[in-house]
Amino acid sequence: MTWDDAMKYYGNDKPDIRFEMKLVDLGESTRGNSFKVFDDAELVVGINVSGCSEYTRKQTDELTEWVKRPQIGMNGLVYIKYNTDGSLKSSVDKFFNEQALKLIADQCQSQPGDLILILAGKEERTRKAMSELRLEMGERLGFRDKDVYKPLWVIDFPLFEYAEEENRWVARHHPFTAPKPEHIHLMDDLSQYAKIKANAYDIVLNGTEIGGGSIRIFQRDLQEKMFAALGMSKEEADHKFGFLLGAFEYGAPPHGGIAFGFDRFCSLLGGSETIRDFIAFPKNNSGRDVMLDAPSSIDQVQLDELALSLVKK
Repeated sequence: MTWDDAMKYYGNDKPDIRFEMKLVDLGESTRGNSFKVFDDAELVVGINVSGCSEYTRKQTDELTEWVKRPQIGMNGLVYIKYNTDGSLKSSVDKFFNEQALKLIADQCQSQPGDLILILAGKEERTRKAMSELRLEMGERLGFRDKDVYKPLWVIDFPLFEYAEEENRWVARHHPFTAPKPEHIHLMDDLSQYAKIKANAYDIVLNGTEIGGGSIRIFQRDLQEKMFAALGMSKEEADHKFGFLLGAFEYGAPPHGGIAFGFDRFCSLLGGSETIRDFIAFPKNNSGRDVMLDAPSSIDQVQLDELALSLVKK
């Protein structure tokens, strides 16, 4: 699955494909009905939840409070019930007549008995919030079966992302990731940076990334072009990475790889929500790796306890 499709249909780059409930962009079918929340939103997005039209007001209110939590950060939730008798009932009936609701239901491929949940707001936040709501509904309805495994390769990640606070483009992964060969020419045009895809890939299992990697840049001219794209002068590039650029002069072969999260993979197979019991060198309660400073000096109390002495040479 491409990164673009993962973000469009699942709202994140590590989609859980054990169940459908894909995100649907409802911008065109929801605007122009004098409902300011939808009309002013960067993104209006919905999911169709099968067989849940019987949700009570208490249940929909609880979902609304769920998306309002600081962890999700939305102002509210709109729902449309596609009743089993074919009628449509929503929390915004004041603004949307039956015909308008049917248009939304058709776009979501809803059937009588289904429930449509809709969020609206800033694009990035709203897409992320709907992704979380989709996973939450999947969990509540038993769709995220721990005995079912759905692996997936996610490919064609963006090479760059724009850092608003720095007002410049930065590498999404790192500055040594190669662009797709057919996109190299776009690096000469700053206005095209958002279109450039990386020759990078992640392996995902049940909504969790368990490995990631890329094909690396191995040509000096392309690496220099990458450094320049990130705002690095030739002098700075030579100072920081001259050893690498020089090595490319000797004909480095095309190369790449993947870093596999074996502990994360084992925790999924073991049915655990945490990798703590599967890490070879787990961190302590303060989040510190106790092996980080090894080897280091040992105080005398520890030496005495172990009946050890140090001999200086």
